Amino acid sequence: MTRRAVFAEAAGSFMLFATVIGSGIMAERLAGGNVAIALLGNALATGAILFVLITMFGPVSGSHMNPAVTLVMRLRGHIRTDTAIAYVAAQLVGGIVGVWLAHLMFDLPILQLSAKIRSGPGQLAGEAIATFGLILAILGTAKMRPESIPISVALYITAAYWFTSSTSFANPAITIARSLSNSFAGIAPACVPAFIAAQLVGALAAHFIADTIFAEPHSEAA
Repeated sequence: MTRRAVFAEAAGSFMLFATVIGSGIMAERLAGGNVAIALLGNALATGAILFVLITMFGPVSGSHMNPAVTLVMRLRGHIRTDTAIAYVAAQLVGGIVGVWLAHLMFDLPILQLSAKIRSGPGQLAGEAIATFGLILAILGTAKMRPESIPISVALYITAAYWFTSSTSFANPAITIARSLSNSFAGIAPACVPAFIAAQLVGALAAHFIADTIFAEPHSEAA
């Protein structure tokens, strides 16, 4: 683990979370009550910043910006336990600061709690599927075409905003951070534990399935 890698995780999470919250606020203000237009603006901004951040920070830290990704990379032996702990701490601290500064930019109270209820089996299934797809996209693209990881992840998240019932948080750290914003992208604190549990289920499922899907076809070659 290097200090610059931890700083990269903090900086990446700061910029990603600020984008999610800030673009949600901007989109809601400009959409004139049209939730579909607001969600489109939020999704496009998030996908765009993901491409930039993964391209920029990937060579430094792997550009996880997501405890679910960090967990899977630890389980697969790509990082050590102390690195994983430092990454998650950096993601949370950097991301929460990003949320607060998004509030500052839009002249909102910096300290908030969300009142937006996101619950029920449908939304939890959506989070599990969203996170499953994200981890599978990362592992599969890393195996098949590693240079395409930035665009693969960016496009996946942009799509998942629309095809999942939960609008694809797919990230425990951003779920916690979004509970601190009573804005378009917020989630009530009471809903956070179930969302995180669903995300971890999806991430672990992708971790175990990926090796089967993307295994080298030794038997066929033989």
